[in-house]
Amino acid sequence: MGAVTKAVAVPQRKWVGQSIKRKEDLRLIRGEGQFIDDIQLPGLLHAVLLPSPYAHARIKNIDITRALKSLGVVAIFTGKDIAELTDPFPQISPLLENKVKDYSIAVGKVRFVGEPVAVVVAESRYQAQDAAELIQVEYEPLPVVLDAEKGLKKDSAILHEEVGSNLVWHGVWEYGDLEKAFKEADKVVKAKLHFHRFNSAPLETNGVLASYGRTSNYLTIWCNNQMPMFCQGFICIGLRFPSNRMRIITPDIGGGFGCKIISYPFMVLISSISMKIGRPVKWVDTRREFMMAASHGNERTFYVEVAAKKDGTIIALKAKAFDDTGGYPRYEPAGCVIWAQVTPGSYRFQNFYMDFYQVVTNKCPVGPNRGYSRMQHLWMIEKAVDLVARELGLDPAEVRMKNYIHPNEMPYVTPSGGVYDGGDYPESLKRVLSMVDYEKMKAEQQRLRKKGRYLGVGFATVLDSGTNNFSQVKIVSEQFPLSGNSEAARVTIDPQGNIVVALGTVPQGHGHETTAAQIVADELGVSPDQVYVLPGFDSADHPYTGHSGTYASSFAVKAGGAILGAAGIIKEKMMKIAANLLKANPQDIELHDGSAWIRGTEKSVSLWQIANAAWANYALLPTEMPAGLTATYVYKPDFKLPDEKKRLNQTLTYSYQTHAAVVELDVETGKVEILKYALVDDVGIPINPMIVDGQVHGAAAHGIAASLHENFTYAEDGQLLTSTFADYLAPGAEDMPDIQIDHLITPSLFAPLGARGVGEGGGTPLAALANAVEDALEPFGIRIHDSHIAPEALFRMLKEHSVGRGRSRKSS
Repeated sequence: MGAVTKAVAVPQRKWVGQSIKRKEDLRLIRGEGQFIDDIQLPGLLHAVLLPSPYAHARIKNIDITRALKSLGVVAIFTGKDIAELTDPFPQISPLLENKVKDYSIAVGKVRFVGEPVAVVVAESRYQAQDAAELIQVEYEPLPVVLDAEKGLKKDSAILHEEVGSNLVWHGVWEYGDLEKAFKEADKVVKAKLHFHRFNSAPLETNGVLASYGRTSNYLTIWCNNQMPMFCQGFICIGLRFPSNRMRIITPDIGGGFGCKIISYPFMVLISSISMKIGRPVKWVDTRREFMMAASHGNERTFYVEVAAKKDGTIIALKAKAFDDTGGYPRYEPAGCVIWAQVTPGSYRFQNFYMDFYQVVTNKCPVGPNRGYSRMQHLWMIEKAVDLVARELGLDPAEVRMKNYIHPNEMPYVTPSGGVYDGGDYPESLKRVLSMVDYEKMKAEQQRLRKKGRYLGVGFATVLDSGTNNFSQVKIVSEQFPLSGNSEAARVTIDPQGNIVVALGTVPQGHGHETTAAQIVADELGVSPDQVYVLPGFDSADHPYTGHSGTYASSFAVKAGGAILGAAGIIKEKMMKIAANLLKANPQDIELHDGSAWIRGTEKSVSLWQIANAAWANYALLPTEMPAGLTATYVYKPDFKLPDEKKRLNQTLTYSYQTHAAVVELDVETGKVEILKYALVDDVGIPINPMIVDGQVHGAAAHGIAASLHENFTYAEDGQLLTSTFADYLAPGAEDMPDIQIDHLITPSLFAPLGARGVGEGGGTPLAALANAVEDALEPFGIRIHDSHIAPEALFRMLKEHSVGRGRSRKSS
């Protein structure tokens, strides 16, 4: 894996680290942002998808006769039509290659409720909707598969007959000496744990607008996909269309969180229709369509065994995991390996075993969702640590302190080859316990139990790995044509001395325009107000790489590195031009207050004068210096390929959060009330602390919502029972507790600015709350084995416990 080296000290900066107001907020607050549904083109048509009411069925016949005669209808497309216009999407897993016929709508068979079976295109959305209701589809229902583990049994229905199995991928990780560790253990704790399905419910649903010019043979796609240039390969294959005749534009995005990465099938669908009809076509899904068919987070079941010494030292962890990928793998099986970025979590055990299965089921396809794949894994780790503490009768805080990786061990190499880039996990726990008055709350817990009230205190430390190494997917397939990671940025000073920045990332509420301006302002010695960052993304105008996009907590590192690199090139050229104008040495030039100065003097030239020389006044340029003042830079971490043991550094930075929750459980109703909630985060050097706080608050709220409210529940026939906000229960601000936040600042050992990624820490509340509720239930001996803590489930467990006690007394 190569030597591990520490980065140089992070320089002091004027603007990076300041909570300046977000530059983009003014237009967004005024309603002047541009989202997909705001875009209008001449001759625009509207598409509506007809969803399948069945989870698994053959399509016997589709009658569109009446619908075609409906007012305003221009065309109707079925699976047969789309199969003629497009090709199925490529699959990552070698088990599925050239076998799974994954088109943008159902072809011959539906595999989950909500899968589109037809597309109506009309002059207005309402006309298309009316016509869609006239389409008659004859289905032949088939047995459904709703459980990944059961989907592997011999008598299970098969979703993709061409494959002959529901298995997407299987892999085994083994490090250390498991046999010895389990023999030496004083206690082996076993549990079956389940991580539930949910997504991020962004304010804006998926949307695509495609416009094809027949004369120019050029396709323009407007979308709100989070990583459009990464997905471009899938799009080109699906459309059978070259990338050099394709322009992808991403305007503002109303929230992404990962669940808008898997929108590329809709991009292909709407583009193929525009290419066929010759007019621009727009599609924006409804909330119900989004909930049923957009993208869910991975549902995962674990069988876990933990070997521990009697003092609470964890010496080994062994697990078998069954991951439910839904009807089509699509971005998967990336999630089969990404969890290994954080193999031991924040703990130092070196003996580890994972037997991982991913299986297709008759549910909505899954994809990245705030803490993709690591959220599930780290929830399991944190539950396992608490289970060890409870089985041994130890304080969960003491067990964590005993097992944490310590600051003096950084950079720490994990069993799977991850290299942690700094941090102080013990200090984060100490702080958060102090914030919730841990000792006082534990004393209060004992006092209130005597009165029939049940308090619980729980905590968790979760790593928020960022800037992933796509080489990890080589573990799934050595032929996967992607490795490493990168991002591009361009910085230009125009002839009038104005600064323009273009990014390869896409905006989805993170404040990219603000943070990019802060980085450039520091490098060029100007105010962020002098830096204009182009909003959105446009492949015809912005630089990009094959990894470009906004995902994996990577903006601060990748885009920050690219911005820093491009601005550094401009800075060096400015200093040379200024030195020539001032008759000085470039080494004596410094940039500040919008000008270039001879260090220690009052002699300076303005930014305008430097730009004028670069673009127009060429006689003033140093000899042989190229004209212009623009630079594009691609930032690329030094990532490696996996070895034969599946070891590699799968991500560059590891920010982390420790959360603590104090809850009260109403044993009569199962309702959980959060009395106190505190967290400590460490993102390295925060570029804009105010924006970081917003990200941390948002992630905490998302995790709390998922733990106590949000859950995709399916009926036995595969119907999604929670497909609207009436039953999915996405909470609002008034449903959130007051959250206390404190920060540790440990500069990243490897990132360009010392800044780690932030925003995916949504998994921490799931573990902290599960542990808190379990602590409240301790008098009843009830354990929490599911990440979704529904009041009705708690009520049922308490009732069963009460009935069980009654039977026990009666029998005795």
